[in-house]
Amino acid sequence: MFGRLRWTAWTKWTLWTAAVAGMLLLPAIAGAESVSSPDGRITVEVGVEKQLTWSLTVDGKQVVSPSPLALKLYKGKTLGAKPKMREVATASVDETITPVVAEKRAVIPNKYNELRVAFAGDYTLAVRVFDDGAAWRFETALDGDIVVEDETASFVFPGDFTMMRTKTKTVQTSFEAPYTTQKLSEWTDDELAFAPLLVRVDGGPALVLTESDLYSYPGMFLARDKQDATTLRGHFAPYPKKEVPFRDRYIRVREAEPFIAKTAGTRTFPWRVVGVARRDAELIENDMVYRLNRPCALADTSWIKPGKVAWDWWHANQMWNVDFTPGVNTATYKRYIDFAAANGLEYAILDEGWSDTRDVTKLSPEVDLLELIRYGKEKNVGLVLWCVWCTLDRQRDAFLSQLEEWGVKGVKVDFMDRDDQIIVEFYERMAKATAAHHLLLDFHGAFKPTGLRREYPNLITREGVAGMEQSKWSVLSDPEYCTAIPFIRMFAGPMDYTPGAMRNAQKDVFTANFDLPSSLGTRCHQLAMYTVFESPLQMLSDSPSAYDENPESRDFIAAVPVTWDETRALDGRAGDFVVVARRNGERWWLGAMTDWDAREVTVPLSFLGAGEWKAVLFEDGPEAAVKGTSHTRSERAVSASDTLTLKLAPGGGFAARFERP
Repeated sequence: MFGRLRWTAWTKWTLWTAAVAGMLLLPAIAGAESVSSPDGRITVEVGVEKQLTWSLTVDGKQVVSPSPLALKLYKGKTLGAKPKMREVATASVDETITPVVAEKRAVIPNKYNELRVAFAGDYTLAVRVFDDGAAWRFETALDGDIVVEDETASFVFPGDFTMMRTKTKTVQTSFEAPYTTQKLSEWTDDELAFAPLLVRVDGGPALVLTESDLYSYPGMFLARDKQDATTLRGHFAPYPKKEVPFRDRYIRVREAEPFIAKTAGTRTFPWRVVGVARRDAELIENDMVYRLNRPCALADTSWIKPGKVAWDWWHANQMWNVDFTPGVNTATYKRYIDFAAANGLEYAILDEGWSDTRDVTKLSPEVDLLELIRYGKEKNVGLVLWCVWCTLDRQRDAFLSQLEEWGVKGVKVDFMDRDDQIIVEFYERMAKATAAHHLLLDFHGAFKPTGLRREYPNLITREGVAGMEQSKWSVLSDPEYCTAIPFIRMFAGPMDYTPGAMRNAQKDVFTANFDLPSSLGTRCHQLAMYTVFESPLQMLSDSPSAYDENPESRDFIAAVPVTWDETRALDGRAGDFVVVARRNGERWWLGAMTDWDAREVTVPLSFLGAGEWKAVLFEDGPEAAVKGTSHTRSERAVSASDTLTLKLAPGGGFAARFERP
């Protein structure tokens, strides 16, 4: 006999006795179970007949048809095949989360309804439905360890919808690629996409597919089903059998096992996440990935300090009007520290060159690291050190202890370029180890965020984005890409895009330059990134010399916060344009960016509180369509009843600060 248990939670799980007494004996619905969002607009139905399935309905329209789910154990049974339902339970949760690092907002509402269906064979399917999306995952209670041969995580769409996706033909990737807009049926069999991925339902919402709570398991790519042109399936890197070093920084997988994971038999598996947005702008406010991850594991987080960073590598340590030879040397890094101190930046990074890439304890004779740490402390500027991941992992405990003793504030760990189980476990290991030594952590050569930063909030940002470094050798990080990532990549979490270029070019005159690069798009496109893009460790990527030649731009971006009390995505469409307002304390900031199309956007200032405000406005200048650096700065009095008309040049932008006069 099937029983149904219902409970409710308000800030914590508690039994609702009356509901339990009234529902324990209700029979389960034969063949299907369903759960809806608190507002009733999103419903997930779980099919439990011959094959375990899930489907998604939004505003009365089925947007994902019944889609098979399964966990296939290696040389064993398949969980989800011929399911035998044993117990059904539902829950309603309405709580708030106070994040250690306020990426979008200081208080996160966490309100959802949950369905848990337990099956014979000691496994459960858990489903959570929020007002802004849904997620499901397997949970197992099996003895000992298990080997997972494969997982069936499928998304059967009822039409040949349009999507925005990345393309790769291998699971060994840096997770940096442009978005291709195409129909589901145009996906070829030899292509993969790394998450997140956006699907536009005809006559319905936009959906973003990704995952959360990823531990001891490979990350999820997506592939098109070979038998059904409108079905996407999860694709997972196989478990490495033989790894080999490549150059001084990579570990490549040469041979793989015929399975994807070796893991504990009793565990929760990653959440498969579907974000739902009737307007694309809603995706920017969505923090489902964070909400779904396990909570913070650290008792003391007072030492975790977000901030802005003077970064050396993008402009190849180039400086001018200085009395020393710029390069990877002590004098140059003292200049970065001086620049950071003068402009209120909390950190400076020493990127590649300060130590041997094969041995982090072998310091460059040109860089007096201890003197720089001392000098930084004197100037109240912390240092962050770049490292090759495999080198640091090999020397992890001793070296991190040394960094803590010296007073280094963080590490930037690079070139993993994989997301198989071994690498996923490395991320957790490094997050835990750096937290133990009070170090911030920034991953580069990284897969997308999956919520680990909630458990270890010292994991302050990561790459997993085609950042502005691309302009050193390509045109990948152009305004079309930069107006897509706030809706797709940033849905998963913060991104270390590294904005801040003071050399700005339209596409017909842009030339890639490794040592002294420019950005694609206008100056105001760059300034807007500091409000639109989320990264609690945010770079100023250009040279101090370039910033000092552009003091108005420098002063504006130096003042933009990196954490926020409130975020309001006002308008936009992925790949076209974006308008975001954010509040920190009593100040509001506004950023707008467009693709290569010039456009005019009206922005009501109703998000401002009552009374008069002083607005500092940066707008594309009269020559911005041909000269990317062209911009104007102005000040004016505004109120919440006013509306701004933003005239954005091709590749253009707008940035503003609002404060009380």
